Amino acid sequence: MIVGAYLTQNTAWTNVEKALANLRAEHALSVNGMRRVRLRELERLVRPSGYFRQKAQRVKAFIAFLDREYAGSLTKLLAQPTSQLREKLLSLHGVGPETADSILLYAGNHPVFVVDAYTRRILDRHEILPGDSDYEEIRQLLERALLPVVNEEELQAVALNAVSGAPGASHPPSPMSTAPRSPLVQVYNETHGLLVGIGKNYCRKSQPRCDECPLREFLPQSK
Repeated sequence: MIVGAYLTQNTAWTNVEKALANLRAEHALSVNGMRRVRLRELERLVRPSGYFRQKAQRVKAFIAFLDREYAGSLTKLLAQPTSQLREKLLSLHGVGPETADSILLYAGNHPVFVVDAYTRRILDRHEILPGDSDYEEIRQLLERALLPVVNEEELQAVALNAVSGAPGASHPPSPMSTAPRSPLVQVYNETHGLLVGIGKNYCRKSQPRCDECPLREFLPQSK
């Protein structure tokens, strides 16, 4: 999850998947694996994701930070209070708000909403917020908006009985992807995934498919 958050910067997820497959094949997709692999070899493995030298250096810097601050333990890292951990992540070279929040939400199950380009585009086209709005403004708006939809009993059942990975997955799911989530984390996780799906399949940057979009009735021109 953490490596993916780094590799997805400025590239499509399909390219990240190729890099992750390379890392997995070399047994490097773990803290020990990342610590063991040489920088030059790591660059080769993550090359499909683009900006491979920069990204390899940033992943290595994260491992150094983890070793220095948390004795190499992801458990200790992710157990930190959300605001404190977010501040530490943002202090790392190459980690902006989207990368930090992706690590918090998807790796650490912290209740933080991830704002990406798809989210910005959808909010802009629905005239909710301009696409160039401040990251924190968008994040806080969505977190406030989603808070009332949390159904504790129903979502807790979903979280505790989460089923991993899509059928036909090429590898078993990680413990992180099957870990129980709080109801609020589940809402943020699923909503972000749904927005990504809308952005990729309907609310495209060019040639949007508004007439087929599940959110078409909410578009301003439809009212």
